Amino acid sequence: MESWYLLYCKRGQLLRAKDHLERQSVYCLSPMITLEKMIRGKRTTVSEPLFPNYLFIEFDPESIHTTTISATRGVSHFVRFGTQPATVPMAVITALLSDAPKMIIDAETPHPGDAVLITDGTFEGLQAIFTEPDGEARSMLLLNLLNKQIIRSVDNKQFQKL
Repeated sequence: MESWYLLYCKRGQLLRAKDHLERQSVYCLSPMITLEKMIRGKRTTVSEPLFPNYLFIEFDPESIHTTTISATRGVSHFVRFGTQPATVPMAVITALLSDAPKMIIDAETPHPGDAVLITDGTFEGLQAIFTEPDGEARSMLLLNLLNKQIIRSVDNKQFQKL
């Protein structure tokens, strides 16, 4: 009888394990999220697994043995309780399939109105307020200099969120 199980995959080999398991007629589920984050000073949108290194699989242990699954490229081991692989309730799988998260913004990515600290350049050490992105690699910051508010375009690598 087919059931859902949870696999732990080797670091960085989740997609490889999923590909090889699907070739063996094993149904795989790896929920993905879209995440907006700063990478090397650029605001980018990336797609990442909701549960890194974990893969939900559905198969019948009577037709495909668990050692065959464990020996698949990219797979590390089954998540177990004692000696038996843990089964995942169908309600959890249904919730994962129906409640897919929307776009998420990384906590380290500044939003308009957030306080930032300038870490490099002429204004190093000053606090500012993030106003908006200015292209891919720059952002507009609101600085308070001598009781006068100035808006400056600053490289994204030159400040960090407080």
